[in-house]
Amino acid sequence: MLKLKDTQSKDAFRYGYLLNKMFPYIKAVLWRSILLFILAIPLGLLDGVVALSLRPYMDFVVNGNEAQTFELWGHTYYLQSFFIKLIPIGIIAFALIQGVLKYICNYLSDWTGNKMSNILKVDLFKKLTAMDTKFFDVNSSGLVLSRFFADPDAASKNLINTLKSFILSIFEFFALVFVLLFNSWKLALIGIGVMAIAITPVLFIKKKIKSVSNATMVVGGDMTTNFNETFAGNKIITAYNLQENQNHKFENQIHKQFDLVMSLTKRVGWMSPIMYFVCSIGIAIVMGYGNSLILSGELTAGSFASFVTSLLLLYKPTKTLGFTLTSLQSTFVSIARVFELFSLMPEIKNSENAKPLNGEINSIEYSHVIFEYEEGIPVLKDFNLSVSSNETIALVGNSGGGKSTVVNLLPRFYDIKSGSIKINGTDIRDINIESLRNNISFVFQDNYLFTGSIRENILMGKPNASEAELREAVKLAHLDEFLGTLPEGIDTVVGERGSSLSGGQRQRVAIARALIKNSPIVILDEATSALDNESEAIVQKALDNLMKNKTVFVIAHRLSTIHNANRIAVLNEGELVELGTHEELINKENGRYKHLYDMQFSNQVTK
Repeated sequence: MLKLKDTQSKDAFRYGYLLNKMFPYIKAVLWRSILLFILAIPLGLLDGVVALSLRPYMDFVVNGNEAQTFELWGHTYYLQSFFIKLIPIGIIAFALIQGVLKYICNYLSDWTGNKMSNILKVDLFKKLTAMDTKFFDVNSSGLVLSRFFADPDAASKNLINTLKSFILSIFEFFALVFVLLFNSWKLALIGIGVMAIAITPVLFIKKKIKSVSNATMVVGGDMTTNFNETFAGNKIITAYNLQENQNHKFENQIHKQFDLVMSLTKRVGWMSPIMYFVCSIGIAIVMGYGNSLILSGELTAGSFASFVTSLLLLYKPTKTLGFTLTSLQSTFVSIARVFELFSLMPEIKNSENAKPLNGEINSIEYSHVIFEYEEGIPVLKDFNLSVSSNETIALVGNSGGGKSTVVNLLPRFYDIKSGSIKINGTDIRDINIESLRNNISFVFQDNYLFTGSIRENILMGKPNASEAELREAVKLAHLDEFLGTLPEGIDTVVGERGSSLSGGQRQRVAIARALIKNSPIVILDEATSALDNESEAIVQKALDNLMKNKTVFVIAHRLSTIHNANRIAVLNEGELVELGTHEELINKENGRYKHLYDMQFSNQVTK
C-alpha cells in the first residue's frame, strides 16, 4: 500500500505520457481551450504592433517632411498629417482590442481550469472512497486532503494558465523578433543571441523543482493534519494544556515550509537578475552598434527607435518564458502526483467468480486464521471459531488481544494472511464484497454521524426505506421520545460528527441506522462502554431490539453486558484461549475469563 508521503513523481519529466493521461480531461474542455489558445495569439502579437508603429511615427511625424505624400483609392494624402490623425485613433482601438481579448482569455482560462479540476476531483474522490481501510491507516488526513484536493487544482488550473501564458509569450516573442529583423537583421542577431543566453539557466533547475515540490506537499499535508487534529482534539488539548505543544509543532512545520520555499527561491530567484544583467549587456552592444549604423545611413532614427523598443519589450516575454517553463515543470510534477493516485489499486477486491451472499446466514467459521497489520507481527495466531445462525458470541480479553480485529476481518476491512473465513461454507473472498457488507451491520463505540439531519443519517442504512420502516427503526432504537423534544424532530440537523447530540443519542441514531438496514449479521464493537449507567440502560434496550433473530458478535469490556451471550470467546494475544457460556467459564478454576471477571467485580465480591 502506497504511503503518500513517499511519492517520487517518477513520471514528472515524461511530458508526452502525462499529457496523454490528461487528454480525457482536456477533451472535456477542448473547444474552449482551443478558443483560448487562438485568442492568445493576437494578444501576444499586439506588443509587436506597438513597437512597429514607432518606426513610421518617428520617421514621418517627428522627423517627417510635410511635403511627403502617398496615393490611396485615387486620393492624395500627406503622410505627416495622416499619421497625426491616425495615431490617437489607433491607440484607442488598440487599448479596446487588447482589453477585450484579455478579458475573454482570462474568463476562458478560469473556466477551463476550474472545469478540468472539478472533473479530476470527482474521479479522485471516487478513487478515494474505493480504497481499503489500510490506506487510511497509513496516510494522514492532511496528506490525503493535499494530494486529492490541492494537486488536481495545480495540475488543471496551472496547466491551462501556463499553456496560455506560454502561447501568449511565444507569439509576443516572435512578433517582437520579426520587428527586430524588419528594422535591422544585423542588430537582431545580437539581440536574439543575448536573449537565448539569458534563458539557458532554466534548463538546469527542473530536478530541484520536483524535489522541493514533493517535500513542500508533504509538509503542507502535515500542517493540514495538525489543523484537523487541533480541531477534533480540542478538548484533549485544553484538558492537558497541550496548547504550547501544538503551537511548537505547527511553528516547526511553518519553518520547514519556509526553508523549502526559500531553497527553491535561492535556486530560481537568481534567474531574473542574471537575465536582466545579460539583457543589459545585449542592449548596450545594440546601442553602440546601432549608433554607427545610423551615422552610416544604414538605419533611420525611426527604425532604431522601433528596434530598441522591441528589444526592451522582448525582455518581458523572454523572462516570462523562463518562468513559464519553470511553472510548467511544477505543473507536470503535480500531474505526475495526480496520476500516481489513479494508479493506486485497493488490495481488497472481488475475485473473478465472486458470488452474491443470498438467503439466511447458517454458519460463520474462522479456520486457522493468521493476520498481521505489519509484516512479521501477527495479531491473530491460528484463530478458530465457529458461529451458528442467530447465535450471540461475545469476544472478551485484554486490550490489544485481537477482538476488534476478529470482527473487522468479517466484512473484509482487511484480508487475512492465511487460513479462511467462511459464511455458509463459502470463503468470504469468493463472495461479492458489496453483497457481503450488505449483510452486516455495525454499531461502534464512537459512531460517526455525518453532517445533515437525523433522518439522513438513519437512512444511510437503507436509502430507499419507506416512512413506515423509518418510524419502526426510530421506535425500536428508543429515539421517538428524544425526537419529540426537538423542534424539527427527525429532520433536526446534527453538527459535524453529531456534535450537537449526547453520546447516548448518537448511539441510538447509529442503532436506528443498523435496525433499518436489517442485516442478518450484527457487530457491536464496545457499543456501550463510553456511556453512563442511565444512557447505557436505554441503549441496551435498543441493542436488544437490534439483536433479535440475528447472528451477533459483541465486543465489550464491561463483562456485565454479555451475560446473555450464547457463548463467550476469550482472546489473549491473538489466540482463542477459552470458549463457553458465562456459567461454564466463571466456574473454570484459574480460567482467563474468571480472572477478568473477578478483576472487574472484586468490589462487589468483597461486599
